[in-house]
Amino acid sequence: MAEWKVDCRYYVGDRPCRFRRECEACPEYSPQGKRVLVLKIGALGDVLRTTPILPALHASPDPIHVTWVVGGEAFPLLDDHPRIDRLWVPGYETSARLEGERFDLVLSLDKDPYPTALASRVRATEHRGFGRDERGALIPLHPSARHAWDLGLSDRLKFFENERTYQDLIFEVAGLEWARQEYDLPSIGTNRDSGRRLLHELFGGDGPVVGFNTGAGGVFANKAWTVEGYAALAAQLAGEGVRVALLGGPAEGDRNRAIAEASRGAARDTGIHSLPAFAGIVAACDAVVTGDTLGMHLAIAAGVPAVVLFGSTCAQEIELYGRGEKIVTPIDCHPCYRRSCDISPSCQDLIRPETVLAAVRRSLGAPRA
Repeated sequence: MAEWKVDCRYYVGDRPCRFRRECEACPEYSPQGKRVLVLKIGALGDVLRTTPILPALHASPDPIHVTWVVGGEAFPLLDDHPRIDRLWVPGYETSARLEGERFDLVLSLDKDPYPTALASRVRATEHRGFGRDERGALIPLHPSARHAWDLGLSDRLKFFENERTYQDLIFEVAGLEWARQEYDLPSIGTNRDSGRRLLHELFGGDGPVVGFNTGAGGVFANKAWTVEGYAALAAQLAGEGVRVALLGGPAEGDRNRAIAEASRGAARDTGIHSLPAFAGIVAACDAVVTGDTLGMHLAIAAGVPAVVLFGSTCAQEIELYGRGEKIVTPIDCHPCYRRSCDISPSCQDLIRPETVLAAVRRSLGAPRA
């Protein structure tokens, strides 16, 4: 009777593994080693800027097996990641399977109810990050998460005293050494060529392409720059031989059409695409102008210089890795993370096109990763 090595990372159980060999003397046998569960489901941008932990986890010469539970929106960008052995989405089956397993380390890096409740139930030698106590209250599972816990509860700490980036903080929570590791998203590189082809079909000719990622979601107020600002910037850049590509999804359709019209055709809309295709278009740009949103994280992950405009959110938490620039509104009440705001002129109104133009010029001359 054959002996099956159920501790192999390629073992499936109900069918042969991808190598379709029996286990005895199989040269592909790879023991799982240290079993790590990562619970980082959303928001999408936060998932992307959590990926630097992957090379840090794999820095040890000893084998490691990583299971990551991620939201369905981010799944296409992490699918087939070479440093993730199992990529699962939230749901009953995922919860049931995880509660039947045991891990060496659980990294619970969200503060939302589902992942924190799950983290408190999964058996592991060590838990780090955030969980729930018997009353359902959010708590740190390890002293390493205490500072990040405090930041979420204190506007004084988050808005005015903290100077550390998200990655620096999340590495502390995970018990890893922060050495400015880059985003780890190989899928972006695989879609860059298709992005280049689309931009060539849209513009033809020569000259740098600057992408305008014009939206910023609907959770916080004043994360997106004004239509008038983008249109004025597009006209100025077009006069200097720069091609301007409008980026976004379904929510930015009307906004991008308004910018294209106001710029008298200096900016052209790239259309609506799947998330991997959108990432490839961002990666194909020579620079990106964006708010604190998904397009910013994709540009950072692709090594594209990003000029990031900050209204209501914290600029100090964003790591640009020395590429691009941050432009922070001069308004006194920044940052605020308000869900709505009736102040006029708003924080984004106060960011001037000439300021952004100067930053774009400098970024076009900056090296890419």
